Order: sequence, then structure tokens, then C-alpha cells
Amino acid sequence: MSAAVATPVDGPVANDEPVLAATDVTVRFGGLTALDRVSIEVPPGTIVGLVGPNGAGKTTLFGVLSGLVRPDTGEVLLGGQRVTRATPAARARLGLARTFQQLELFLGLTVRQHVVLGVRVRTERRRLWSDLLTAGALHPESEAERSRVDHLLDLLGLTDVAHAPAATLPLGTARRVEVARALATSPRVVLLDEPSSGLDAGETARISDAFRTVVDEEGVSLLLVEHDVAMVLGLSSRVSVLDFGVRIAEGTPDEIRTDPAVRAAYLGDDGDTPGALQ
Repeated sequence: MSAAVATPVDGPVANDEPVLAATDVTVRFGGLTALDRVSIEVPPGTIVGLVGPNGAGKTTLFGVLSGLVRPDTGEVLLGGQRVTRATPAARARLGLARTFQQLELFLGLTVRQHVVLGVRVRTERRRLWSDLLTAGALHPESEAERSRVDHLLDLLGLTDVAHAPAATLPLGTARRVEVARALATSPRVVLLDEPSSGLDAGETARISDAFRTVVDEEGVSLLLVEHDVAMVLGLSSRVSVLDFGVRIAEGTPDEIRTDPAVRAAYLGDDGDTPGALQ
């Protein structure tokens, strides 16, 4: 095992750092520069949006933040520690969680069982592996686990479907299950990868309300990568915009709506329309 994998962090930094930050990150794939000196910050207890036309570099930056992509230059800081060379597992232990555009659920497990597994990722890793090997016959919940799971099910509006198998859930509900499972690990920050993908307007509104509640009641930060620009502008306190691997704008939703560079980027992208910025 390399030293980069064995050592989860590069060393401490000042305690007043944002909960998650990337500074001057550059990523090259052969002759292609996917990210060019990109920086982003996620303050505690906030929702930050990351948007941009197709091919802008959003997925690559998400990979850098989560540990799946190693930057050529720059650094990543999580909870006051440098984690540029840390593995995804090491970052998870330091309080980073994420959801995926493609659902990552165990279809044979119930909604409640998914959240229980999330709790045990943080508190009972040995029991977690035993649970996974028995597939559907999880060890009984402790009183503390039961209380935490009940709270998260209520928070995400999942109490009524707690005992439903994941395979039977509509897409919008399944996405809320992923968020509940991520929160069960007690993270500092959750990376949300296209959470409105495949949802209708009603489902998008409901999951947006859930995100606001999560931030207010859990104090967690959310970094939201989305093609639904209207959703991002309605939820986020700050928004960063990428285009061709460069951060072309950063500011409040009102500042982003009126930024000429942002409007030019979206006017030139067939996947979005100027109306998305209204």
C-alpha cells in the first residue's frame, strides 16, 4: 500500500477553514485540461451549488472532492485537514458523504434497513459487514440506533415507507432514501450528484424542501451538482459556475442570474436555455 493511501491526511490547517474546500485544482487527462486552477468553498451549514454546461468539468471536480480523481495541482481540505491524497474511505471517516446520479441502493433491503446500515458505517463497522453478508437479516437495532433512524426517516418524510423494499419505491422517494442513508453517517458535508435527475416538478420540489430541512435541522453542508439550474438558484446561498474546466463565476444566486459570462455559457449550450437563469 502506498503512503498516499495509508496516510489519510497531509496535516492540520487552521480551524477556521470551510467545511470543504478545493484550491487551485488542475486536472489533466492526456492533452485535455479538465479543470484549470479551480477553487470552491463550502461553508458550514450551507447549500452551495455547482453548475455549468455539459462538459464543463463538474463531474471531474466532484471526483477530486470525493477522492476518486487525483488532481495534478492544487489541494483539497475537509474539516480543517488537508486530504488531497486521501482515499474516499478516509474522507468518509472525516465526515464526507455523497449520493450518486445512478441510484446505489440494495433492492432487497427496506428503507429502514438502508438507514440502519448508514448509522453502522459510522458506529459499528464490524457489525455492518456482518449485516451485509447476511443480506436482509440485519442485527437488531440498539436503542441509540433506533432513535437516530426514526429521526432521519421523519426528517426526510420516509416514515410511511420505512418497511417498503427499495425495489418498490418511486424514483423521488428512492433519492430521499439515499440522502437519509448519507446523513446517517453523521457527515460534515454531503455531495449531491444530480439529485433531481429523472424527477418531475412535484418530486423536485419535495426533495428541495427536504434539503432545506436537512440543513436547518442537522447543520450539515450540502454541495449540489445539478443540471436543473433553477433548482440550484432556488436552494443555494452561493453558486459556482464552470465552463470548459474554468470557474467563470461565483456568487449569490442573484449575481449568477445577471452575470454576462454565465448567460453566454448557457446561451451557447443546447442542453439549457436562458430561461433556466430567470
